Amino acid sequence: MDKDKLDLILKRGVASLINEDSLREKLGSGKQLRIKYGIDPTTKDLHLGYWVILRKLRKMQDLGHKVILLIGGFTAHFGDPTDKVKARTLRDKSEVKEASENYLEQVKGILDFNEDKLEIRDNSEWYDKMSAEELLKLFSYFSHAQLIERDMFQERLKNKEEIRAHELAYPILQGYDSVMIKSNIAFGGADQTFNELAGRDLQLKFKQAPQDLILLKMIPGIDGQKLMSQSADNVVKLKEEPKDQFAKIMSIPDKIMPEYFESLTDVSEDKYQEKIKTDPKSAKMWLAIEILEQIWGDDEAQAAKDNFEKIFSKKELNEAEINEVELEAGDYILKELLLELKLVSSKSESGRLIEQKAVEINGKLKIDPMEKIKVVGGEIVKVGKYRLAKIKI
Repeated sequence: MDKDKLDLILKRGVASLINEDSLREKLGSGKQLRIKYGIDPTTKDLHLGYWVILRKLRKMQDLGHKVILLIGGFTAHFGDPTDKVKARTLRDKSEVKEASENYLEQVKGILDFNEDKLEIRDNSEWYDKMSAEELLKLFSYFSHAQLIERDMFQERLKNKEEIRAHELAYPILQGYDSVMIKSNIAFGGADQTFNELAGRDLQLKFKQAPQDLILLKMIPGIDGQKLMSQSADNVVKLKEEPKDQFAKIMSIPDKIMPEYFESLTDVSEDKYQEKIKTDPKSAKMWLAIEILEQIWGDDEAQAAKDNFEKIFSKKELNEAEINEVELEAGDYILKELLLELKLVSSKSESGRLIEQKAVEINGKLKIDPMEKIKVVGGEIVKVGKYRLAKIKI
C-alpha cells in the first residue's frame, strides 16, 4: 500500500491510533486482516455518525481486508453505558432482533457483502451459551476500580445517580468479543476507547496478539451543538429520502462544515477550507453533493440538489413546488402535527424545534408545542430553513 493511501486511512478523521507503529506494519504486510466493528442494534435507523466508520470500513475492504461486522445481539439488551448519565433500560429480544435486521438492510450497498470481504457475527452466539462460572471467570480479569473510573460513572456518583452491575460489565463483554472473533484491528468512535482497550487486555490474557485501534472523531449533529445521536434528535438518517438529507445538510451551522468535510468526504483540506472561507453557501452545497453521491450515487445526488435549488434558491417560494401531505381536517396539537407531516422524526425533536422558534405556519411563528392548530387545507408549514410541507385535505 502506498503511503498516501495509508495516511488517508490512519489520519483523516481519526481521533487516535493504538498503536500506530503496529498498525502501519500490519497494513503494509500484504496479509488479509480481520477488521472488527461492533454495533449494538438499539434504534431503528443508522445515521451519518455511523457512516463516518462505515465508509472507512469499505476502504479497508477495497484494500483486500475482511470486515467482521459484529452485531451486539446480546449486549444490545442493556446497551453501552458510555456517555450515559442515567442507567439504561433493558430491551427484549424481539426489539433487538428487529433493529438488527434494519441495520443489516441499511449497510447493504455500503459494505461489500462478498464472503471474502465480510463476516457477520452476533455476540449472542457465545454469550447465550456461556455458563455462570465462565462469565464470573471473565469478570475476574478486571477490578472494580478499573471499571468505575470512567467519566460518566464518576459523574453519576457525584450526582448520586445509580450505577447498575450490568453497566460495569459492558466493556468486559465488548472486550471479549475481540477474543472470540480474533480481531487484528478494531474500528470505533473515540468514545469506545475504554471498551476496545479492554479487548486488547483480554486478548493478551487469552494468548492472542492484541488488536490495534483506529478511533475516529465523532461528528456534531445538524444542530451544531451535541454529538449526532438519535436521542438528541439531530441526525441525518442513512435511509431518509435524498432530498431530505440534502436539506438537512444545508441547514447545518457553517462552523461545523470543516468537521463534516473531514469525516464524511475525501475532499482535500486546503480545497474545502478555501471554499468555506470564500463562499460558505456553495461549500455547503458541495458538501451535501459529496455525501449523497457516496450514499446514493451521482444521479440521486444531482436530483436532490436540483430539487433543493428549485424550491429554495428563489426569492419567493412557489407553492406549487412544495411537497403536499394529505391529512384529515381537524384540530392537531402542534408538535404532533409536525410528526404527521414527517417534518421531524420524533415528538421530542418537534418540541425542541418549536421552542427554538424554528417553526412557522403560513409565515407565522409558532412557539407553543401544545398549541391546537385547526387544519382546513392549504397551510404551509416550515421547520427551520429547509423543511416544508403543504397540507392537502
